[in-house]
Amino acid sequence: MIRYYITLLAIIPIFLFACGDSEKDPTPVTVFDITFEPAQLTFTSDVGEKEIVIQSNRYYTISSNQSWCTITPTVGYADETTTIKVNVTTNNTTSERTATLTFSRGADKKEYIIKQEAGKEVNYVPSGYTLVWQDEFNDPRTNEGKAVLPNSTEWFYETAAPGWVNNELQTYIAGHRGTDTCAMIYDGSLKIIAKKIGKEILSARVNTNKSWQYGYFEARLKLPGGKGTWPAFWMMPKNFTAWPDDGEIDIMEYVGYQKDVTHSAIHTKSYNHSINTQKEAEKAVADLETEFHVYALEWTADKITTYIDGKVVFTFENDKKGNKDTWPFNAPFYLKLNLAWGGNWGGAQGVDESALPATYEIDYVRVYQKE
Repeated sequence: MIRYYITLLAIIPIFLFACGDSEKDPTPVTVFDITFEPAQLTFTSDVGEKEIVIQSNRYYTISSNQSWCTITPTVGYADETTTIKVNVTTNNTTSERTATLTFSRGADKKEYIIKQEAGKEVNYVPSGYTLVWQDEFNDPRTNEGKAVLPNSTEWFYETAAPGWVNNELQTYIAGHRGTDTCAMIYDGSLKIIAKKIGKEILSARVNTNKSWQYGYFEARLKLPGGKGTWPAFWMMPKNFTAWPDDGEIDIMEYVGYQKDVTHSAIHTKSYNHSINTQKEAEKAVADLETEFHVYALEWTADKITTYIDGKVVFTFENDKKGNKDTWPFNAPFYLKLNLAWGGNWGGAQGVDESALPATYEIDYVRVYQKE
């Protein structure tokens, strides 16, 4: 009994020493502390530059999540006052937009919000034209809160299996198939969505029931990106019998692997890509995938001209020879909106299914004609 007691007394000091050692104060951690002046920036819709004065106790990097909002410099140092310049491009949309600046120190992050006021809707319509048809896609949701499909009195679908044209990979459905919807209207725009369901890529191709001969045709669009996407805004003849004899007008085509470049073209029996005589043009424009832009066609008896945001992309003139092989554009055409996946052009550099689902957004479509 006595031995046991003595042994226990010998152990206790060791135990107490060990416990005392484990309770030493840990090394203090420096919290990432950063202040901004002003606390928030708001820009008008015009191009602009403003400054933010920053103080921080640690080194940090800065990034912007929007390409229309850029910053210089992109780093700051501990215990120094840093002034950064914030530049924004013109907001051509009719909605306010925001960008987030992220100040990072390892896993620690602080965010700063940049706001830019909505732009005014610019009127690009040439003088002498009157609005004769439009779809603003402002249809309300159903009573159950569901998005609605395009109005069947104004639009019809083309349905087709993969490989139907241009070796494209998608299956075109009539707006929806079961619970899978590829054309829906909500929040003031039509969304055409390409999505992978099982082993299929589903999408939609919608066309106007009405057709027109000559006029000014305009749509405000935001394009999907990623290798494989191929959205288009184009026209085909109402009384179609053969391609390319009856003509085709491509107001806008976009392939996701060629970022921020819009294309326009015409196709006729004499001028088409099958015989490498196509007439076409392209234009590089920033933010095609993140901002809305206005794409338009002015079609007269004399020439075809396409535009983006009021700037000419492509012009094709009537040779006035009365030959349908070179100018079949003297008959009614209807409008088409579709989102293809892959194919001869859209898939020329392969496809990347991580881009799916991809959304082609149409704010409005308007048609004007001269009185």
